[in-house]
Amino acid sequence: MGCIEQLKYEILLARARFKECSSFISSNYDEYYQVQPGYHMMNVFIIGVPPIYVAVDGDNIIFPYTKPCHGTFLLTITSPEEVEKIKKMGEPVK
Repeated sequence: MGCIEQLKYEILLARARFKECSSFISSNYDEYYQVQPGYHMMNVFIIGVPPIYVAVDGDNIIFPYTKPCHGTFLLTITSPEEVEKIKKMGEPVK
């Protein structure tokens, strides 16, 4: 298992609820997918309450990430590889 701190990310929302993250994604991105809790990307597991939305914006992937003891954050990371993976593995919502 990896550590999110080893990746270069930008925080879009901090200490948010999963519902807030889903609403932010559905309101701000034209392309997003639903994944199941436990979805594995960039050596980390995405956990949370379904529906878990993961958005794509060019080469950026936007997703909720829960840090134990710190809460849930909505992050964006540049990763063309993960963008291609979510397009193949995720369930398109929009």
